[in-house]
Amino acid sequence: MEDRVALISGAGRGIGRAIAERLVADGWKLSLGLRQPQEHWHGNAAIHTHAYDALKGGEAQWVDKALARFGRIDAVIANAGIMIAKSVVEIDDEDLDAMWAVNVRAPQRLAKAAFPALSVSGRGRIAIIASLSGKRVASVDSSAYALTKHAAVALAHGLRQAGFEKGIRTTAICPGFVATDMGLALAAENADAMTRPEEVADIVAYAINLPNRASVAEMTVNWRAEQLY
Repeated sequence: MEDRVALISGAGRGIGRAIAERLVADGWKLSLGLRQPQEHWHGNAAIHTHAYDALKGGEAQWVDKALARFGRIDAVIANAGIMIAKSVVEIDDEDLDAMWAVNVRAPQRLAKAAFPALSVSGRGRIAIIASLSGKRVASVDSSAYALTKHAAVALAHGLRQAGFEKGIRTTAICPGFVATDMGLALAAENADAMTRPEEVADIVAYAINLPNRASVAEMTVNWRAEQLY
């Protein structure tokens, strides 16, 4: 299990950065997709950064660069996401296309590009950072976002089916509000009560370290009691 390599999108801040910090502490080597590669990561031989914007594509090129650097890919964590607070009735094509591109198409292309490399070890892992909005529609203003996150959960299930015989295991991670810049801007809640990014990172680390025979398709993460329907 030494020298495992993970790709993480949206690793510049929030949940993505917490996942990166957790995995590098666990001994993983990382290739991080960042819109603006930060100095924070420079000088660490275990970390490769690649300029990547999920809205613009370029997943195949990122995978090629990661393979050139490390020679293998063992996990993909598709974390990049955007939320535009509009209903399915009021949202315009431009905003819905943007959420669809980042929340669904980008992780699909990234997983597709990495699939051959993930198949090599017989224990490749994919984690799609979805949302509880991929399990229910909590409000009118979140309904367009939920549309894309339901698709992200379906993507995780599709990848799980496509890769199962190759030893690739895929999990949809579905947290509620997380105490990140985005989560705090959307929820008028006490940040201390909300799920922490580091706790989501712990869940991701757990999921991608499970053996093939203990595959978990979905993990829902609640910080308050709520119905899933």
